[in-house]
Amino acid sequence: MHLSYASTTPPDAIAGLLAGYPVVIRNPVGYGDMDVQGHVNNVIYYRYIENARIAYYERIGKYAVQQETGVTFVLHSNACRYRVSVEYPDIVHVGARFSKIEDDRGTMQYLLVSERLGRVAAEAEAVLVSLDTRRKAKA
Repeated sequence: MHLSYASTTPPDAIAGLLAGYPVVIRNPVGYGDMDVQGHVNNVIYYRYIENARIAYYERIGKYAVQQETGVTFVLHSNACRYRVSVEYPDIVHVGARFSKIEDDRGTMQYLLVSERLGRVAAEAEAVLVSLDTRRKAKA
């Protein structure tokens, strides 16, 4: 069950914040996403980010290429900067984009926006490196 709330944030405002992110997903905040401090736990933000990364992969056909070539991306490192506390009930919109692509790695940026607050809740970045799963070596 997801408790409803009256969002005062116009959809255009959220879209404006996420302009420039080709993939945007919606993550409903679950009651169990909160920690003892009463806000969404930091680990949950990484789940939201992962959901956006997977949606991005699906959009570009990564899994078909991986199946065909054996080449994939694996997470090398990630970081998240929290801007405002998010609480249940809410919906967090997550934008994903590549900001840098090199021969053997890429950097993804994420922007997490609270629908209830109409503000950026967090900004994150992840470095992904290529891996040849058949050779178990750097691609």
